[in-house]
Amino acid sequence: MTKLILNRRRFLGTAAVTGAALASPAYLRQARAAGGEVNIWTYNDFVPQAFKEQFEAETGIKVNVRLVDDQGKQFNLLAAEAPNPTVDIMTVAGHRFLQFIDSDLLAPLDTSRLSNWGNINPTFSESDWSTINGNKWGAPILSGMEVLSYNTDMVSAEEAESWDVLFSEKYKGQTAYIIQDMMSIVMLKLGYDGNMVAYMDDPEKAAAIVEEAKQFLIDHKPLVRKYYDSGAEVQQMFVNQDIALGHSWNGPAAALINDGFPLAMSIPKEGSYGFVYTYNIANNAPNVDNAYTFLDAILASPEIGASMTKASGFISTYKDASNYLTDLEKASTSFPEEQLANLQFFRAEANEMKYSLVDPAVEAVKAA
Repeated sequence: MTKLILNRRRFLGTAAVTGAALASPAYLRQARAAGGEVNIWTYNDFVPQAFKEQFEAETGIKVNVRLVDDQGKQFNLLAAEAPNPTVDIMTVAGHRFLQFIDSDLLAPLDTSRLSNWGNINPTFSESDWSTINGNKWGAPILSGMEVLSYNTDMVSAEEAESWDVLFSEKYKGQTAYIIQDMMSIVMLKLGYDGNMVAYMDDPEKAAAIVEEAKQFLIDHKPLVRKYYDSGAEVQQMFVNQDIALGHSWNGPAAALINDGFPLAMSIPKEGSYGFVYTYNIANNAPNVDNAYTFLDAILASPEIGASMTKASGFISTYKDASNYLTDLEKASTSFPEEQLANLQFFRAEANEMKYSLVDPAVEAVKAA
């Protein structure tokens, strides 16, 4: 089989095209040129390179980006550094807020310091999950979902209507997924509440459900080619044709679709989960003023939101960001209404119980 090498510059090069218009120089010149730095932990392509360069030039603030690929790893790293973190801004998914808040790792967001807060679609900025204990805890930047991605030259759209295809003998050794994410999806597939909110008063049932999902994944382990961790990793497997289909986030899949790769996505009939990425300020952040300067700048215009979508493939939370996307980019960030009806958002109420059960189960699947 001929192998193709994933060229990130070529696949994501569209971001550079709009680089000159990413930020508003007039706005940035108003920012206090305090110098210093701001330290950010975030996912690949969430800080557009052109924006980063312009922000640094206009403000004199050096932006240090450390890439993360897992919410749990980020939590453990931040907890290890508490109460004096090295990070100022991190990217936390909305459904993981409580874990960080309860551990005193995040500072409440002072939206009065963000003149561009109103540029976020209120569907995200004013949603129930974003307000906890009367405070905002993050600035929503991108929205995503867990999808079934498939090579259209190898898998039919009809097959991709169900998660069953991911565990079929037909595609043995040609599939991949993130185990922790699949635990929630398998619970949903088996007819349970993958958020586990329904079992908060019945921990024995919750444990039994996680055990059933764990055993399902262990039983089907001989079929999977690889458990992976990052979006770039699953992209590379698709491009190399190591896999024909897999569970993925919609962002990495959309990036491949926009480059013309024969990939499609579905939200299977059994259902799936959506999530929202936010920028959050660490409790006791070492450069808190610079952090707010950065946040206000990156919220300054819909062009920035569009650039983040172009680079990451995730759906922008900014008002009017879609006006700066091509028809192909719009298509790769939308789904049919009948599939969207299968989607629900991750919820946080039962996270403490859920992840105390799921995390050990994930390790057991890996070790099986």
